[in-house]
Amino acid sequence: MKTLSKKILGLATGIFAFAGTILAQGIPPAASSPIPAVYPKGFVDSSYRPKITAQKIAEFKADPVTTESIVFLGNSITARCDWARLLNEPKAKNRGISGDLTFGVLERMDEVIAGHPKKIFILIGINDMSRNVPDSIITRNQKTMIARIRKGSPQTQIYFYTLLPVNASFQKFPNHYGKDEHILAINAAIRKFKAKNVTVIDLYPNFLDSENHLKAEYCVDGLHPNDAGYQVFAEILKKGKYLEN
Repeated sequence: MKTLSKKILGLATGIFAFAGTILAQGIPPAASSPIPAVYPKGFVDSSYRPKITAQKIAEFKADPVTTESIVFLGNSITARCDWARLLNEPKAKNRGISGDLTFGVLERMDEVIAGHPKKIFILIGINDMSRNVPDSIITRNQKTMIARIRKGSPQTQIYFYTLLPVNASFQKFPNHYGKDEHILAINAAIRKFKAKNVTVIDLYPNFLDSENHLKAEYCVDGLHPNDAGYQVFAEILKKGKYLEN
């Protein structure tokens, strides 16, 4: 009986260790998996999705991507902008979901890839930081996005933005503030995507104030651009001729 008990205990320990490894690697747990009150060291909650995700995905399916589409993929910074109007580009498709993480983008990007769009502009990662996802996993997920687009729609041109700075003086998004070193690390990794034949659009320096924070005149809350901020986006895209060809 004692031997059997030890075997059962050993098996249970192995299962928990394996589960911990899976979670640390950022692989979403099953929907029915209980979320512990206190996360173990190294735990990454990759299961979080904004409440509006299902609604937005239904809207996306009703307005499908085509081979002529120019897709803007990301979180609320993408979602809040009418790209077609801002850029005078009727082929623009907004695939931003407020609050989304890199995990969420990976989960829903098949709909985008299936349309074989002409171009994809990606801005994602700041919300992962707010939930303390390690830089290495954010970068890994971003690289996975590139690989999946390359495999599923090789003719699509990929554009990756560096992350914007933040401005804590607004005191609206405390979980997003104090991440400056992480933003710099992620942006350094994104700039290396050029080696993967990805066009990197370096937004970050264009939004900095003299103290290396997001310019107050370009945002509404220390995180999201205002109309003036989106005009900077438009100027960068037009000056770089990223919308042409």
